Amino acid sequence: MDLVGIAHEVVVSDVDETISGPPDFQVRELALRKANAVRGMVEGDAVIIAADTLVFIDGEVLGKPGSADEAFGMLKALQGRCHTVYTGVAVLRIYCGDVVQEAFFDATRVCFRELTDDEIWAYIATGEPFDKAGAYGVQEKGALLVDRVEGDFFTVVGLPVAKLAQLLSKMGVDIWS
Repeated sequence: MDLVGIAHEVVVSDVDETISGPPDFQVRELALRKANAVRGMVEGDAVIIAADTLVFIDGEVLGKPGSADEAFGMLKALQGRCHTVYTGVAVLRIYCGDVVQEAFFDATRVCFRELTDDEIWAYIATGEPFDKAGAYGVQEKGALLVDRVEGDFFTVVGLPVAKLAQLLSKMGVDIWS
């Protein structure tokens, strides 16, 4: 949001992220849960934007690793291969007591280069993997792991800003001022 100059306030939703189903459903549903949880924390007119991101490979969702060993396993599984990153976004526009709710998801393919075990452990030592789906963040040191991104880079970061801007405009939100 800072990158595109949209003023905002971050509010942690603290929702239960236990969910099953296809990855596109999961991220969209979790974004909606987060947005609706924050809805109860705001008063008056507001635009609430929530997002959720996951990594999907071999029919499996990779969430945030709980340990260094789990991060190593995830990164080892990703190295030298391509996977899909899904980000779901939900927008609630509250205006004069009315609520309009929209949600979408985007998917982007990410291909990792071949990595040595030493490189994986060096990346884990940065601490970056522990709060990121799939144990990496492409916008930080994790960029060193990636060979290429096929699709919207910002989907991989966790917020497809161009698609979000289009949705906000459609909902009557002025994104240019």
